[in-house]
Amino acid sequence: MVKFSKELEAQLIPEWKEAFVNYWQLKKQIKKIKLSRKPKQPQQPNHDFGLSIFQIIRFFAYKFSNNFFRSDTKTEIIQVNYMYTLQDGNDDNEEIYQTELLQLFFEEDEMRVFFERLDEELNKVNKFYKATESELVEKGELLNRQLQILLDIKQVLNNSCRKPNAAGIFNPPSWSSCPCNAETTNESNDKPGESSETDEIIAALEKNGVNFINSATMSKTKIGKPKMALRIDIPATTPTRTISAIASMLWEDLVNNSKKEPGRPGDFINRKKIQCAEKMIRGAFVELYRGLGLLKTYSSLNMVAFTKILKKFDKVSNQHASASYLKAVKRSYFISSDKVVRLMDEVEAIFTKHFADNDRKKAMKFLRPQQRKESHMVTFFVGLFTGCFVSLFSIYATLAHMSGIFSPNAGRSYVETVYPVFSVFALLSLHLFMYGCNLFMWKSTRINYNFIFEFQPSTALKYRDAFLISTTFMTSVVAAMIIHLLLRANGFPQSHVDAIPGILLLIFTALLICPFDLFYRPTRYCFIRVIRNIICSPFYKVLMVDFFMADQLTSQIPMMRHLESTACYFLAGGLRTHRYETCNNGRLYRDLVYVISFLPYYWRAMQCARRWFDECDLKHLANMGKYVSAMVAAGARLTYARQKNHLWFGIVLVTSSVATVYQLYWDFVEDWGLLNPKSKNLWLRDDLILKNKSIYYISIALNIVLRVVWVETVMRFRFNIVESRMLDFFFASLEVMRRGHWNFYRLENEHLNNVGKFRAVKAVPLPFRETDSDD
Repeated sequence: MVKFSKELEAQLIPEWKEAFVNYWQLKKQIKKIKLSRKPKQPQQPNHDFGLSIFQIIRFFAYKFSNNFFRSDTKTEIIQVNYMYTLQDGNDDNEEIYQTELLQLFFEEDEMRVFFERLDEELNKVNKFYKATESELVEKGELLNRQLQILLDIKQVLNNSCRKPNAAGIFNPPSWSSCPCNAETTNESNDKPGESSETDEIIAALEKNGVNFINSATMSKTKIGKPKMALRIDIPATTPTRTISAIASMLWEDLVNNSKKEPGRPGDFINRKKIQCAEKMIRGAFVELYRGLGLLKTYSSLNMVAFTKILKKFDKVSNQHASASYLKAVKRSYFISSDKVVRLMDEVEAIFTKHFADNDRKKAMKFLRPQQRKESHMVTFFVGLFTGCFVSLFSIYATLAHMSGIFSPNAGRSYVETVYPVFSVFALLSLHLFMYGCNLFMWKSTRINYNFIFEFQPSTALKYRDAFLISTTFMTSVVAAMIIHLLLRANGFPQSHVDAIPGILLLIFTALLICPFDLFYRPTRYCFIRVIRNIICSPFYKVLMVDFFMADQLTSQIPMMRHLESTACYFLAGGLRTHRYETCNNGRLYRDLVYVISFLPYYWRAMQCARRWFDECDLKHLANMGKYVSAMVAAGARLTYARQKNHLWFGIVLVTSSVATVYQLYWDFVEDWGLLNPKSKNLWLRDDLILKNKSIYYISIALNIVLRVVWVETVMRFRFNIVESRMLDFFFASLEVMRRGHWNFYRLENEHLNNVGKFRAVKAVPLPFRETDSDD
């Protein structure tokens, strides 16, 4: 039977852990009560008679009270008092519970401490529940107003689009053909008494207390305050929206700086804006429902925790205090309030009616997405492909040794054509394996990576799936390498044999973009979407998963350079002629090496610039400087590899040292949140997920060592082409492992930031914003 403490640890909401009942601390206090009830060991005679007499009197008083009250089992041994205190700046009263002991106990001090801490936990739970409930209720009211505005706009636009024109012909019911000015004008229609389409929208929206006014004809209410103008704020998350937002901003500046005349066009409400607004409101309802569900879980888990801990107290103390205290718990706010349940029912009804076409099953798929069940077949195939990989790799190593393809006297054909493509697969597989290890560690340590990355729980990749993809990948690659060696040994044309790695690359590329619902299609399409966002930086809004993936690409620069070599050999016909100087000595190829080495750092720098533009936080500009310094260092090392002289050697040392120190500082202080001199954990941080502190110090040292691997690229400890390729692959693998090691602590720090701010639900921006008309 699983202990409740472990069950609570597994079920509680990680971001709200500090707000839950501290069940473990209360258990420690019960253990102290248990120890105080054990008979003491015989001690030496004590000559302090005053103290001995006091202990004897207290002991007999305890026995007397137990015998006296034991005859009446209904006698209360505790009394739970509660009072209401008025909070500053808030009309609501806060319940404060305080327990009073009605009997004399031998272990009175321990009893008093236990109930004091129990009261503190109950007050803490009530306070957090009430604050979170108020926040969710307020969000619900705001969402209802947003939804009503959306429905009014859609209804008026539908009616106006179907109104016959002067020729008696009905306009087509197209949203895009019905642009409606969001700001009113003083112009009237040609026929008196006939309202314009804009006037109809204003009349409908004024029911919700929203007034549309033109910036050129500002008016004020009776009390002198300016009326409110409604704006549709669609986040600039895509290039199209970004360009539209910039154009709108420039247009508003032009209008504000020019002479304001009646009838000047303002913001237009069209089909695209309405669709985006509807999607945003729908997402906000989903997150609201999720937050309500979490708060309901919070209430039930805390109730069970109070029940369990009071039962333990009764068992240890041989008293019956649980019934009295549980009465107080059940009438406390976090149990007696039914606002959450009623609001959940309202959200279900609203979502079913307006976003699911009155189909409850369809609505529940959005509101309560089912998590994908883990299959034992996945575990079976992981073990199967792991064994196949080990066996096939042993066969490949034996064949390679017998054929002598890695000997210094062997030709360059294998290492120039086959090695780059197979290295790409090997580095990708290693990265997937490290990601699987990250998923396993995040799950084991209760780090909510799905919430941080905004993944859907029903389609999110699990660590077994990552291991399955990695092992399948490497088993296929090693099998292709064995076939390649066997065909070479049997005298097949070399140009045909060397095409096998390229065919394998095309097969995996086709699987990546396969439109059928096979081979983890949601994950594949999510990967493609994230890569698109990275390449198009800074036009897409930067999410956590976007810059996290961009950081992964900065560790895969060797893989991207191998892809360049492979593409060059295939496109330039190097596989047919085996003249490898065509690519290595070509000017375009040599220049592209710089571009490929700069691209991941450039993308990441553009993401920092976009985040600075969105959030106005100078820390993002400092982060951008880190990637610029990495670009400078990479360019200096590439130039030194071609022009080996003392000048470039000094430039490489300076630029690489500055970039390394910059990166190490950002790793430890900003990304990991460590090296805090004021922390209670020496040079770490106050909150640590891993219990063993030495792991953090080892990780710091390991990250420093792996960050300075660039020294080898300057010293060049190698002798021939085979050793050079092997060392390049080895150091590229070390960088991939360093990135996987970095990933865990980066997400740990992000998780602790969410925990510190109790952020368990994603904040969704709302489309309709009320602004002062004179802004």
